[in-house]
Amino acid sequence: MILCTFRKEQKQVVHVDRIKTIIILGSGGHTAEMIRILNCLNFKNYSPRIYVHADTDVMSKEKVKDLEKDNTDYKIINIRRSREIHQSYYTSVYTTICATLESIPLLWTECPDLVLCNGPGICVPLCIVTFLFKIFCITQTTIIFIESFCRVQTLSLSGKMLYYIVDYLFVQWPALSKPMYKKSIYLYE
Repeated sequence: MILCTFRKEQKQVVHVDRIKTIIILGSGGHTAEMIRILNCLNFKNYSPRIYVHADTDVMSKEKVKDLEKDNTDYKIINIRRSREIHQSYYTSVYTTICATLESIPLLWTECPDLVLCNGPGICVPLCIVTFLFKIFCITQTTIIFIESFCRVQTLSLSGKMLYYIVDYLFVQWPALSKPMYKKSIYLYE
C-alpha cells in the first residue's frame, strides 16, 4: 500500500506496509456492522489497530476481544459517550464537549494514519478533532465514514454532521449517492 506524504522541501512517496488504524465502535448494530467490515480487512496491512468505544459500552469490547483472539497488535480504549440513548439534546452538549476533550490526547498520542467509523455518535468528536489536526498540519489522517446499512433514504445525523469533513463517505444504498449527497461513494456487491 502506498501512502503519499508531501513535505515542504520535496514531494516524496513513502511505501507503508502497515497503516495505524483507529476503529470507532458504537453499541449494538454499529459494532455488528463494523465487525463485518473488519472481517474483510487484512489485519497485516492495518496494524496496529486501536479500537475506541464508549465507556458504557461493554459489549463492543467483548466483540473486539473475540475478533482479535489470535492477534496481539491491537488495543482497546474507551472514552466518554457523546450522547446516551434517550439523553436530551440539551445535556448532550456537555457530554459531547467532554468526549471531544478526551479525544484530543487520544489522537495526539496515537497519531493514526486512518480513522474508520460507521456512524455511532462517539465518532463525531473523534472525527472533528482529527479534521482539526489535519487543518493545523498536526497529522494527515484519512477519515473514512461508512454509513450504516439501515440508512436507506437519508444520511444519519452523524453522516450529515461529518459529510464535509471526512475524506471518504461510503453509502450502501443507491438513493444515498444521488445529487443530494454528491460526495458519497456507493458500495455495491
